[in-house]
Amino acid sequence: MAVLLSTKPAAMAEWRDALLALDPGLEIRMFPDAGEPRDIEAAVVWTSHDMAELRRYPNLKLIVSMGAGVDHLTRPPGPPPGIPVARLVDMRLTQGMTEWVLLNVLRFHRQDPEYRALQAARVWEELPAPDTAARRIGILGLGELGGAAARALVALGFPVMGWSRRPKTMEGVECFHGEEGLSAMLPLADILVCLLPLTPETRGIINARTLGLLPRGAYLLNAARGGHVVQPDLLAALDSGQVAGAALDVFEPEPLPPDHPFWTHPKVILTPHAASITIPRSAAPQVVENLRRAREGRPLINLVDFAAGY
Repeated sequence: MAVLLSTKPAAMAEWRDALLALDPGLEIRMFPDAGEPRDIEAAVVWTSHDMAELRRYPNLKLIVSMGAGVDHLTRPPGPPPGIPVARLVDMRLTQGMTEWVLLNVLRFHRQDPEYRALQAARVWEELPAPDTAARRIGILGLGELGGAAARALVALGFPVMGWSRRPKTMEGVECFHGEEGLSAMLPLADILVCLLPLTPETRGIINARTLGLLPRGAYLLNAARGGHVVQPDLLAALDSGQVAGAALDVFEPEPLPPDHPFWTHPKVILTPHAASITIPRSAAPQVVENLRRAREGRPLINLVDFAAGY
């Protein structure tokens, strides 16, 4: 089976080796050296790959996207019609995201920015002790990533709430859904965590109205997609004190321009879309399994539901 591999140049060889270690019979062709287009039966591609380019391969049977998010697949022109697309549901990706959420929830909960400021000023001052049981966490999105983060926060003793478009239940988590549920949850959330898929319905969901519903002095974490946040609205909320701080891993556009105010804002903690990074040796078994299923005509796993947007 000839497989087109397209990812970041620095990761190309590692991905090739990880796939071949599991299935030496694969013929890996590293983009842009695809060879004869008719030979390509599957494409394993990073999120930045031009979906229109995949229309060059008339015998393509499967596209595997090297990430959990699929918003790049829903933008025009999209992948070739009729070709199934699978995404990664990888425990290492999930663990990485949970670690990032815990890191930043605890950073704000334990007053790390305040203590760093005191250190810079050489001031020895003990701040009031935070109460975990009184710090309410609201999570937007209760899918694979949001659910794992919620369970980890519950285990630490935080009161956790979760919001999704449709009704869900989760042990230890107070669940909300729909527009009314969102309006009900936000005023209760001392720390708001966004782990939603980016769809037309969720684009811009973090805006002046939703930020205004949070308790004054709440914190925001966003590791989903930059398009969820209306950036001028967040900057205004930070400057007014409505939002006390934000940990942001995703932006629109990316890379974030050097002159963007997020870089130097004293209330913003910024990481370069690095909250959870796909590790080839961890994700390769799932990719190879789908390649084998496609070759043998068996049902594929983790297929993208384009109607739902994830």
